[in-house]
Amino acid sequence: MKYIIFSDIHGSEFYANKINELVEKENPDKIILLGDLYYHGPRNSLPKEYGPMKVAEILNSLKDRIICIKGNCDAEVDEMISNFEFNTNVTIDISNKKFFFTHGHKFNIDNLPSEHVDVLVYGHFHTGFIKKKDGIICVNAGSISLPKNDTPNSFLIIEDNQIVLKDIDEKIIDKIEF
Repeated sequence: MKYIIFSDIHGSEFYANKINELVEKENPDKIILLGDLYYHGPRNSLPKEYGPMKVAEILNSLKDRIICIKGNCDAEVDEMISNFEFNTNVTIDISNKKFFFTHGHKFNIDNLPSEHVDVLVYGHFHTGFIKKKDGIICVNAGSISLPKNDTPNSFLIIEDNQIVLKDIDEKIIDKIEF
């Protein structure tokens, strides 16, 4: 099974189109969205080509493959324009490892979930990385549209016992086997 993971679109039609291109190219079985889909948030500037309704149209066209996590900037109205469900967290067994997908504002490398997980995948901080802490692989997808701390616009691929962090030009930033 192949997963592609994006976080923190924040209403950018430009980067939602990039998501669509990457999905077409990578052809994943599932698309995992780690939240903050439409609203840019009070601490962020407007992203390139801000157009939340256009983002919704693009994401809705991919609804059959989407698993969505609710971010701290996602509201009930966002669920009303989306043809897919928003989850608080999602746990998926991948190659006999327990993956915990969340937005990151509650659970992250500094606040690990209390339940046993092998891999924690989140966004929220807009800085992509792969690190280990207390035996858990902690992976931040970064932000597809508003990266911070001089990190590139990024996303993740999970396939064949490997997690790969890539920039939007598909250059590998980091990877790890699990």
